[in-house]
Amino acid sequence: MQTKRPQTELVLEEEVMRDGLQLESQLFTLNEKIELFNLLLKAGLKRIQVGSFVNPKIVPQMADTDELIQAVGPQKTSKITALILNDKGLDRALESTISHVSMSVSVSDSHSRKNANRSASEALSSMTQLIKNAISQGLEVRAGLQSAFGCVYEGAIAEGAVLEAAMQMAGAGAQEINLADSTGMATPLTIRSMVSLISRELPHVRISLHLHDTRGLGMANMFAGYEAGVRIFDVCAGGLGGCPFIKGAAGNVPTEDAVYMFESVGVNTGIDVSRVVEAVTFLEKKLNRNLPGKMKRVLGFKPSPTC
Repeated sequence: MQTKRPQTELVLEEEVMRDGLQLESQLFTLNEKIELFNLLLKAGLKRIQVGSFVNPKIVPQMADTDELIQAVGPQKTSKITALILNDKGLDRALESTISHVSMSVSVSDSHSRKNANRSASEALSSMTQLIKNAISQGLEVRAGLQSAFGCVYEGAIAEGAVLEAAMQMAGAGAQEINLADSTGMATPLTIRSMVSLISRELPHVRISLHLHDTRGLGMANMFAGYEAGVRIFDVCAGGLGGCPFIKGAAGNVPTEDAVYMFESVGVNTGIDVSRVVEAVTFLEKKLNRNLPGKMKRVLGFKPSPTC
């Protein structure tokens, strides 16, 4: 009989400093990133993805990831993580003080060719070797599968294909598998089905979810994932983020909204929603626009005597 995955506390991984900022044309300075990081830290985020080790010519917003990691240093109560996609990224990660990395590929062949300029099978083969290399160097690895719940170019993605890719990544040593709804095509039903399948076949591997709110189901899918046993979710302050290779892809589930949802049903997040809103305010001032998260508006609302 297979051993059930032990229940663990809820973890919300904050991705605004990587996924949220990477598409923004207005560059954040190193000092501004440090200020944003400190705001997130004070809010109680226990895992923060601070950037990615990618080509700065392609993603200039991430050019100072190495400096940022050195500037903030190791944290006692929060885990710092970053994204790597190739051997050069791994080398840079190893030269830094970071101990946890994320890496991902798409299970959609069309999306993979647009995003990584290679087939899904080629990308997966390369990534499994990269996972092995990272683990052999002492890094903790989270492996991700993009477009796991559907592709705007190919339609539905077979659950069997997602499972096979997850098994290869787990076989390479990944301790956590991140299922990404990159296109926002997931529903609560498909979330429950996929999570149940992966949990059954890989009972010792942690599952996390990366959800996009493209079709307005981000929060519903997050709660469905929680009910199915997931305890790690990616979030993004203000609801920033998206994918340049997916038409219409909206941002991630806003951190402040996720915190409110879980706390409202009695699930302790350890995160101060008002502090998260301070980070959102900082972002809105810098970007000079309102972000889609709802709790900032709710907490700032002052009813008139006639309401």
